[in-house]
Amino acid sequence: MAEKRDYYEVLGVDRNATADDIKSAYRKMALKWHPDRWVNGTDAEKKTAEENFKEASEAYSVLSDPDKKARYDRFGQAGLGGDGAPDFSGGFGNLNDILNELFGNGGFGGFSGFGGFGGFGGGQRGGAQQRVMRGRDIRTRVRLTLEEIATGVEKEVTIERNEQCPDCGGKGAVNASDVKTCPVCHGTGQEQRVTNGFFGQTITYTTCSRCGGEGQVVSNPCRNCGGTGLVRKRVSVKVRIPAGVEDGMQLTLKGEGHAAKAGGINGDLLVVIEQIPHQELKREGKNLFYSKIISVTDAILGTEVSIPCLDGNYKIKVEPGTQSGTVVRLRGRGLPAVKGYGSGTGDLYVKYLVWIPKKLKSNEKSALESMRSSDSFKPDLSREDKNLFDKMKENF
Repeated sequence: MAEKRDYYEVLGVDRNATADDIKSAYRKMALKWHPDRWVNGTDAEKKTAEENFKEASEAYSVLSDPDKKARYDRFGQAGLGGDGAPDFSGGFGNLNDILNELFGNGGFGGFSGFGGFGGFGGGQRGGAQQRVMRGRDIRTRVRLTLEEIATGVEKEVTIERNEQCPDCGGKGAVNASDVKTCPVCHGTGQEQRVTNGFFGQTITYTTCSRCGGEGQVVSNPCRNCGGTGLVRKRVSVKVRIPAGVEDGMQLTLKGEGHAAKAGGINGDLLVVIEQIPHQELKREGKNLFYSKIISVTDAILGTEVSIPCLDGNYKIKVEPGTQSGTVVRLRGRGLPAVKGYGSGTGDLYVKYLVWIPKKLKSNEKSALESMRSSDSFKPDLSREDKNLFDKMKENF
């Protein structure tokens, strides 16, 4: 199987591109390569357009999803598993519908097709059909300590969201007979206008002026919700957060967002992780880092010190002759890998910093002067201390 191109390269954006940059780039690709635009092309042109559109859609489906994007940025295709490519088994969809879904109905003041391209799909398919609405997503943050991240935790978040009106069941009217298909757009939510110009027909789609894009009109609206079918409610939602999550990661709770009008599909609740800085430990991925200051005598003679770990203090031995900057590794004392982002548990790296006194008493100074000429206190430049810190210093 051929290796897939880099998704950022496919859309023509760099890795620091914003969500708006990615969306704008995909819009240009969708406009250029949607198969509806190439219905009058050669077989080779049609095949190229289809392949390019699939490739662009796959790239956008990953880079527009914060969770997939984070996995892709870190692990490439291996981080996606089978979660990358969108399903085209049911066809490519109407280009106008795709753009309206991406950028909102009428988001460009209406989208114009061209007669020579079949109006980008021709608008309605098979007559009037009921539009399925989707509720908006809700984004919230959860702050976690390193200790909570190490074990995983269940948190309760409080949000305000739209829910279906209990009086009308989300219909907007108490009686089902009071909800009718919009007579202007016939349930599509869009108005189509055809104009004849010098280059042929131009088909323009705009949001329906009668129903506002919902495809339905309500007479005798429900008094509780005013005909919207929705009421505002404050609710608490429990979120199970797995161990090992990182700052900025996003968890998706399907269907816990805003309810949709007309009994549509609920949006999602997007929970963004915010890590509370630890007072003593620093984090880099699964690994933790800690700097321990020791006295010059402890460095020379050796001692035992207490190191803070996420599950309590841990005592380790300082070897005699320890140099300032030496790093020791405590295996398995880091953080677990979050599911889907790797395996195993990280380590805790302890860096020793030797404290040198600036002021000495006369007897202390005399004692050190007597040792100045000793061979034991002369630097041995031939000795090669294997300093692990040289490999890990960028993480401090």
